[in-house]
Amino acid sequence: MTAISPNPTKPASSRMDDLAYILPMAVFLGLLWAGGQWPGFFVASCVLRTFLVAALIVVFWKRYTPIGWICWWLGIAFGVLGVVQWVGIEELLRTCWPNYPRIPASTSEFDPHTYFTTPPRMWAFVVLRWAGAALVVPVMEELFWRDWLWRTIAAPNDFKLAKVGEWDLSAYIIVALICTSVHPQWITALVWSAAMGLFLLWTRSLGACIIAHGVTNFLLGLYVLLTGRWYYW
Repeated sequence: MTAISPNPTKPASSRMDDLAYILPMAVFLGLLWAGGQWPGFFVASCVLRTFLVAALIVVFWKRYTPIGWICWWLGIAFGVLGVVQWVGIEELLRTCWPNYPRIPASTSEFDPHTYFTTPPRMWAFVVLRWAGAALVVPVMEELFWRDWLWRTIAAPNDFKLAKVGEWDLSAYIIVALICTSVHPQWITALVWSAAMGLFLLWTRSLGACIIAHGVTNFLLGLYVLLTGRWYYW
């Protein structure tokens, strides 16, 4: 039975609404873990998670919060700063504290040049992985972290009673910490997650957060391809 919302102008959330946010993330993390556990499955897991997560987002699209795109241009600027922060902090840590404890990675440093026997196959995989990181992952993660989880913590009885970007100290801290926990480079990820939370509070724009996340991931992919530092991917 669907709960009756105290706010008659805003429909109450249902279990299917929760599932719409949780399932794409669960599929993504499950396949990410499987690809790390069985190296022979790594390429297939990347392909599967990109297409399956994209398909789930399309299927559930009507259940998501309508995405507002105000301050989208700030998302571009913040995304550029995001990749500078990510690479800058991580490279500084690797220089000053080479063996700092990292969260065990679900994936290893995968160099497609050593895996694929022909350039067309290698570049097909690289483009797909890059597109997944820049287009699919930002939508999935921002919907999960800074839409559903944030609002669920702020309004545990019904996340739809909380607004996107509504201030809640518990939500800000918990979302940053849990988001950090799924990234091996946890110190870098913690700074980025905390900054993204502040960006959400500042703009109140889920669309700006998606653009920022996408720009950071796109530029990080470009950096990896130009430098060969595959540990970022």
